[in-house]
Amino acid sequence: MTTKILVVDDEPEIRRLLRTCFEREGYAVAEAADAAATRAALNEDIVSLVTLDLALGQEDGLSLAREIRAKHDVPIVMVSGKGDTVDRIVGLEIGADDYISKPFNLREVLARVRSVLRRHDGGNRAASTTSSPAHEIYEFAGWSLDATSRELKDENGVSRELTTAEFNLLEMFARRPHRALTRDEIMDILKGHDYSPLDRSIDALVSRVRRKIDNGSSTSPKIKSIRGIGYMFASDVRRRKA
Repeated sequence: MTTKILVVDDEPEIRRLLRTCFEREGYAVAEAADAAATRAALNEDIVSLVTLDLALGQEDGLSLAREIRAKHDVPIVMVSGKGDTVDRIVGLEIGADDYISKPFNLREVLARVRSVLRRHDGGNRAASTTSSPAHEIYEFAGWSLDATSRELKDENGVSRELTTAEFNLLEMFARRPHRALTRDEIMDILKGHDYSPLDRSIDALVSRVRRKIDNGSSTSPKIKSIRGIGYMFASDVRRRKA
């Protein structure tokens, strides 16, 4: 199946630029200039990834991203002229898999899109493989994280939804319990996200995962902040095969 990328931007020149870039690499490309066209494109065809501008004229790209995340299992790469750190954090909090600021380098955009597609496709392949080896499972505080099928289940066996970035972060911590990690170390392990000393994207990602695995409790977070260092996974973890 041809990988199809949906380019969402209200500027025709940007859409044309990204279309040319992606098509040269063999991707199929669809375009949308607003929220209505985006909804139609996602409902009419199978889309592998969405590049989404935050500023869509009078429309709110963040609200559209939240809607896409709620209705479709498709990775989102935000491409925006807004350089405000708050916009980046909010974008990652609602489930974007990566964030690139305009003006951008096309080679960087392509590299990041490929990285997100590989992570997402790798998870789907693992989940759909019936002849795969034994599943590698990490159990902690009533939770069960299946690294093979890339699935998180609560103590009742109910699956909980995680974005690609959220799953990668939680798996990384589960493999390294009780070990303090700096933000730089986390980025080196995860790879794929733009990061600078002023970028709080890791903090936003940790916050999202905490909300999903701490069940609303803020008194004993499973991912603890280590002042002056970074973060540590504080739960005991049992690793097993199934």
